[in-house]
Amino acid sequence: MGKKRRPPMRVIEDVVEPKAKIVKTSLCSCTFIKLALKTLCLVIFYYTFSIGLTFYNQRFIHHFKIPLSLTMAHLVIKFILAGLCRCLIQVCTSKERVTLPWDMNVKKVAPTGIASILDIALSNWSFEFITVSLYTMTKSTAVVFILGFSLCFRLEKPRWSLIFVVLFIAGGLFMFTFQSTQFQLEGFLMVFAASILSGLRWTLAQIVTQKHEIGLSNPLDMMFHIQPWMIVGLLPLSIAFEGELLSAKADFFRYSDVSLVMRNAGLVLLGAVLAFFLEFSEFLLLANTSSLTLSIAGIFKEICTLYLAATVNGDKMTFLNGLGLVACLAGISLHVILKAVYRKTDTKELSHDLEMLIRNGEANVDSDDEIDVFNARTDR
Repeated sequence: MGKKRRPPMRVIEDVVEPKAKIVKTSLCSCTFIKLALKTLCLVIFYYTFSIGLTFYNQRFIHHFKIPLSLTMAHLVIKFILAGLCRCLIQVCTSKERVTLPWDMNVKKVAPTGIASILDIALSNWSFEFITVSLYTMTKSTAVVFILGFSLCFRLEKPRWSLIFVVLFIAGGLFMFTFQSTQFQLEGFLMVFAASILSGLRWTLAQIVTQKHEIGLSNPLDMMFHIQPWMIVGLLPLSIAFEGELLSAKADFFRYSDVSLVMRNAGLVLLGAVLAFFLEFSEFLLLANTSSLTLSIAGIFKEICTLYLAATVNGDKMTFLNGLGLVACLAGISLHVILKAVYRKTDTKELSHDLEMLIRNGEANVDSDDEIDVFNARTDR
């Protein structure tokens, strides 16, 4: 059998041309503007419930002193709400919702769930000891740990500019909150441990939500699968540290006033709804961006939180605090610009590789099998 005919050059150009067009994407393009607006809407949705839940938890936990039990109640209610929403969508669309097999659930979702609940539990527990300002300042270090875990799991490319942006933002946030909080060692250690776990949590969550073969890109499906592991991780701690305290509290189990316990149950339900929409917005933003983008977007949310905390509590800002605010905003803007530039550069490198394959790799398109390899390469 003779040698198979090579495809015409025009066919190869038609394959390469769409890839080359992507290189033209810039900060002024419609594609980037649409992406920026979409991300902005997701971030605002995330900010609304995150800031609301932060102040809610601080007030509730500081009054009742049962952070682990409160978190446990939120987890159970979130699991029920996620299940109800999944059933409602399934009835309306007549499409079966994804249900992971046991082995994949254990390997992929369980580590994320355990890291998530330890992060949330330690964060909420710290509100017994520290202010919102100190909590926000310490938790902001999570962006550094997210970067570290993202590099370890190869979700981000190791670039010096990226490390510079993260340190720039973290330093700015530290200046923004310097000498504006009351330091308490026990609460600080809790939040710092939560920051490390937060880095692991969101890196693992990005892997789970963005792998199409797992099928948990929908926030409701992710929440439905992760809540049981979070409950399993928190239940022993809740019983050990607060079981006796909760059972003896007149505000809940040993109540004498029905209206009082109904009011408290309503407050718990309100917090659970806020937590449900917060987690929904987090996974929605994560599925469309990355764990590092989620964290950096959270920096501006933390600035808003600190501003509200200063307004409510009467804290005063110094010149150094204002300088830190400017540094944070500059770092966030720099991250957005660099992300667009790197997207353009990476796409240009891919287009250059394709051109070199056409010029120097004629043998690669001499058979049907090798043509398939070429097509697979360009479809990535």
